[in-house]
Amino acid sequence: LAAFQSDFRDLKPGDLVVHIDHGIGRFEGLRRVGPQDGDGAEMMCLVYRGSDRLFVPLDRLDLVQKYSGMQRKAAALDKLGGTAWQKTRTKARKAIRDMTDELLQLYARRKAMTGFAFAEDTEWQSEFEDAFEFQETPDQEQAIREIKADLEAPRAMDRLLCGDVGFGKTEVGMRAAFKVVMESRQVAMLSPTTVLAFQHERTMRQRFASFPVRVEMLSRFTSRPKQKEILAAVASGEVDILVGTHRLLSKDLRFSKLGLLIIDEEQRFGVVHKERLKKMSAGVDVLSMSATPIPRTLQMSLAGVRDMSVIETPPENRLAIQTSLVPFREGVIRDAIRHEMARHGQVYFVHNRVESIYSMAGYLLKLVPECRVAVAHGQMPEHQLEKAMLAFLAGEQDVLVSTTIIENGLDLPRVNTLLVNRADRFGLSQLYQLRGRIGRSDLQAYAYLMVPPGGVNQPLARRRLAALQEFSELGSGFRIAAMDLELRGAGNLLGSQQHGHVAAVGFEMYCRMIESAVRELQGEEVEEIPRTTIQLGVDIRLPESFIQESNQRLMVYKRIASAEDDERLGRVREEMTDRFGALPPQGEDLFRLAALRLLAVRLHVRSVDFQDGALQVRFAADTPVEAERLVKLIGTEEGVSLTSSGLLRVACKGGPAERLSRAEQLFTSLV
Repeated sequence: LAAFQSDFRDLKPGDLVVHIDHGIGRFEGLRRVGPQDGDGAEMMCLVYRGSDRLFVPLDRLDLVQKYSGMQRKAAALDKLGGTAWQKTRTKARKAIRDMTDELLQLYARRKAMTGFAFAEDTEWQSEFEDAFEFQETPDQEQAIREIKADLEAPRAMDRLLCGDVGFGKTEVGMRAAFKVVMESRQVAMLSPTTVLAFQHERTMRQRFASFPVRVEMLSRFTSRPKQKEILAAVASGEVDILVGTHRLLSKDLRFSKLGLLIIDEEQRFGVVHKERLKKMSAGVDVLSMSATPIPRTLQMSLAGVRDMSVIETPPENRLAIQTSLVPFREGVIRDAIRHEMARHGQVYFVHNRVESIYSMAGYLLKLVPECRVAVAHGQMPEHQLEKAMLAFLAGEQDVLVSTTIIENGLDLPRVNTLLVNRADRFGLSQLYQLRGRIGRSDLQAYAYLMVPPGGVNQPLARRRLAALQEFSELGSGFRIAAMDLELRGAGNLLGSQQHGHVAAVGFEMYCRMIESAVRELQGEEVEEIPRTTIQLGVDIRLPESFIQESNQRLMVYKRIASAEDDERLGRVREEMTDRFGALPPQGEDLFRLAALRLLAVRLHVRSVDFQDGALQVRFAADTPVEAERLVKLIGTEEGVSLTSSGLLRVACKGGPAERLSRAEQLFTSLV
């Protein structure tokens, strides 16, 4: 879930947000509110219906999420203090609970499905992994650990590996494949396109060259006699790894001992293919890989129906792709192609109309006569398509004019400029995948999304293109997937129409509700975490001299407020000091206040205020603090008393720093 949560890095004034208690409001920026020890306290300002304003303290930004729903523009602001928001939440929660019966059945089927438990890593596994020419990113290492744990467990794996384009999913898949092959079991790797299958086969042969592993490929390019030979070798167990396209789903293919099925870009396979996959994968470990999982897959992963590993860390020296939304003009196209050729690179020109693709290639030749142009599309004769792709791969052409056949997985470091004609006609995930074909080296890459000179009339298309421009930084594939879910609707999750509830409560809250429902299904006790308000007048506003950008500051406040335990809070602190340097006094107090809140939550404290020279602590009715302990505290410490209404008063002299220290001392003594 964390990978899809908003962290305010892209929150702008005017954007809609959701406050857990008050509903949908509009963000108006950070404001200084009221005198506080001679200075105003910085707060998040939210506007609700009737221009009512809500000011949220910086240490409570965990209560606020960026709103994502199907109809962001049409979403109505809630009324502060009204009952409509509570009704909306209750209705959404009930709808989510209604679908949990089906989830429960799915869980039962998964738990009952036994699989092969692989042994721990061999020495050869270490040798294979040490031969990787790059340094693994922390996320890659974590994904590898999770997948190996699944393989070593006695139940069948069903894991989604979510990683941005070019972030090293294939290497993770190959390590899993090696582990399986070491126990004399076979691996099938399914790719959506012939070109991608060819590339996977080539990568696998290179990586497995030093080991006695036989890799073969089946596709429409494979000759009949060769196909027959491979089918026989697979059936007898001589082939260890079989890479292929939909051809792998044919009924004439029989594996001797299939141990692992790897599905690359699973969103590209249709319903019929997925039914065949279900039969093929019964009791077999399954690893699905995707950069932008389709909404249904994304939801199922968030719901806990499938396990998910996330690779968010970009490889070293990778640069973000510069994305421009431009009208279709000769000058733009000519300059883009010549700029790439001048640095000895190559260009993708995506034109998704087969009937006019050759005319477009001729048009580009007239614009830039010195460039060499190749054409590729799915309706070409097999040998011709293969020849065109291999020539481009070898650097014999400068520009490849193609349909979306290049969309998945091609890894050509020399191609660093992409031009997409009529970008308004593509889906968001599709555009993101296309853009992922470039920027796979340490050179600056450029993506030009071209639209008609008159602009784009459809509001949905406009939002898609704006989203792609907005999410141009590295590792934004998951936010693209979440935005895609928002634009296309949550869809039909396990037979229950849920998209209206995403629109009503926002994507992030919807995900949290699903997560709670699933945890309850698994027999966990899901406690309502008590809300604790702490008002001690402590200045926790990070100075602009420490973090200049307001969005960066917002992001930091949100992450600190959302830390669920001391360990996560410590990690945020380490990251902050690493990025921004030594903390200023306000930063130290911000972390102390966050740690104090975690203590207060453990003790089920409702509120901590400072009034009339004393800390005033109100406990919830179910506080774990024993009455005897409070009585002992009142009897032994001077200035501590309990009012008839159950309010604990602790005398405290001095300013905000002394109040904070006194509260820390008090709660530590009660834990």
